[in-house]
Amino acid sequence: MALSREGNLEAPTRHPLDWRNPDFRDETSLYREMERVFDICHGCRRCVSLCQSFPTLFDLVDESETFEVDGVAKADYWKVVDHCYLCDLCYMTKCPYVPPHEWNLDFPHLMLRAKVVKFKNGDIKLRDRVLTSTDAVGKLAGIPVVAPIINAVNKLVPARKAMQAVAEIHADAWLPTFHGKSLRSRLRQLPDATPGNVAGRTKGKVALFATCYMNRNEPGIGEDFAAVYEHNGIPVTLAEKERCCGMPKLELGDLDAVIAAKETNIPQLAKLVDAGWDLTALIPSCVLMFKQELPLMFPDDPEVQKVRAAFFDPFEYLMLRHKEGKLKTDFKQGLGKVAYHAACHQRVQNIGQKTREILTLVPDTEVEIIERCSGHDGTYAVKKESHAAAMKIVKPVVNRVTQAQADHYGSDCAMAGHHIENAMKDGRGPEHPMTLLRRAYGI
Repeated sequence: MALSREGNLEAPTRHPLDWRNPDFRDETSLYREMERVFDICHGCRRCVSLCQSFPTLFDLVDESETFEVDGVAKADYWKVVDHCYLCDLCYMTKCPYVPPHEWNLDFPHLMLRAKVVKFKNGDIKLRDRVLTSTDAVGKLAGIPVVAPIINAVNKLVPARKAMQAVAEIHADAWLPTFHGKSLRSRLRQLPDATPGNVAGRTKGKVALFATCYMNRNEPGIGEDFAAVYEHNGIPVTLAEKERCCGMPKLELGDLDAVIAAKETNIPQLAKLVDAGWDLTALIPSCVLMFKQELPLMFPDDPEVQKVRAAFFDPFEYLMLRHKEGKLKTDFKQGLGKVAYHAACHQRVQNIGQKTREILTLVPDTEVEIIERCSGHDGTYAVKKESHAAAMKIVKPVVNRVTQAQADHYGSDCAMAGHHIENAMKDGRGPEHPMTLLRRAYGI
């Protein structure tokens, strides 16, 4: 008889998402699997400090009549689901029972399955449909005449209180500003024949997936990226056409919208790969979507796999170039002390601390890395019902930034940086690592 083994003795294996299986959307089957997994989690509890899903689950168990999962009402399972924003940290950093362990526990994919069932049942607020429709919101709010009006209204206390009452968007949540001049209008599209300087796995020319957030909300970071890459002899272009990567809709459980986005983006990106371009994006969630989520949904699609193989985190790319002697280190000024928050969706890419490694190449620079979730997740910190939990989750990050007494702080996830700013309330704003790198180069 085979003996059970303790988990986490081998590297985790991520199985493809079995979303085409009719059982995937069957509510009875879903409840059965949730009870099985929740019982394992209850007996372990290693994830209690990661997010609000696990404290919610454990409180439900501890307050039940049996003090076990069988004492929790099935209807209360959804309270656990609603607090999961698919950061993947439990799977990648905590859980001892992920495959190849025989218990085959994949908590994020189970929560995604539950979200798909919830979406299928129509149990989704209009607010959530709007917040995750990032292309539509950005297109409207990015109209040059409209953008300053929306930005002004979002700063008015009475307007924010009205939004909380009517739209259930928390009055104290940070909301992004909109720019009338998008990133796509600021950067050039270069011809396919543009030469690149190959180094190791990198082809030396990069197509930037602009992302809906960087395109409309913080295009300046995209300009910083282009300046840094071009300073290092790496031509930068944009895809001819793109939609939101699909991550917001994935977290909503709207797989049809994810597929529609994939059908637009993958052909455009695959065409760039065929023309010799590498790919990147400035939002870790978007990088993860193309490197992991879509490949797990479409493991047999050669175009998806082609895009996955060509997609890099922007600092991962620079470090790969550095190892081949192709990164310039002609820095003009040090950065002092930097409190750097490592975004969850970057950490689970399993590429190591590439942003920190690049920034520490700058003389007179000390980087303190903070590997804790900020709790923002794009929409989680904005919602009326989850804002307080998001502010609770970010507290350890804020404490680390404050204690560091750093000259700069920021995150690869610009939204996480602003969420930290909102919790600190000391008048200082975050600075994206790419912005800091451009400053160090003096360009």
